[in-house]
Amino acid sequence: MSINITKACRDLDQLLSVAQIACRLLFQECYKEGIKNIFITETYRSQERQNYLYAQGRTRPGQIVTWTLNSNHTSRLAWDIAIGPPQSLYDEATLKRVGVIARKLSIIWGGDWTDSIDRPHFEVPISWKMPANYKFEGQVIIPSSSTKKVQLIIGERKEETKLAQAWNPHSTAIRTATESFLAQAIKEGVIQESHLKDLRNGVMTTDHLLGLFITIQQRRAK
Repeated sequence: MSINITKACRDLDQLLSVAQIACRLLFQECYKEGIKNIFITETYRSQERQNYLYAQGRTRPGQIVTWTLNSNHTSRLAWDIAIGPPQSLYDEATLKRVGVIARKLSIIWGGDWTDSIDRPHFEVPISWKMPANYKFEGQVIIPSSSTKKVQLIIGERKEETKLAQAWNPHSTAIRTATESFLAQAIKEGVIQESHLKDLRNGVMTTDHLLGLFITIQQRRAK
């Protein structure tokens, strides 16, 4: 995928599966607490873009926006958020509320850092697991702009999600149906062809597949 270093990637699908799941869970729990005006501002960041941002305020004009050349954005394990109207873009009170929820989910919040506090920043280690007593309660719609709100769709679940949850790599019928669904999503330009290759090569995990199906649903709903 071609990355423009001057433009932030807001594509949740560009994160590793573990980070996608953590981010969806965070947005779900925020929704339940009445925080619905948050949105993604950046997910994956190439090292070239990290270098570009680090230069800002140092060797390039502008205000300093990052304190490191080694960010977990480049590892596909971090995401940034902002706040939509009526609050200001980085409303401190709202970010602190999200940070409290993140702590409960064992998600690292940049607001807890003692040096170089970064309240819009969240990340997880590759070993992160969903905490006990938490689960997805429906389809989580995560906005990537301030014009939309977080949604949690509970009740009817689309057949695509049911198919992902019932994934059995040894079932010819389920594998064929899944491949067909992903192939159609690729044709529509909703996902990349690499996902279908992962499925066919046997490296697609159940969690990754479920996250991928939810992503497809979200993009088709836009």
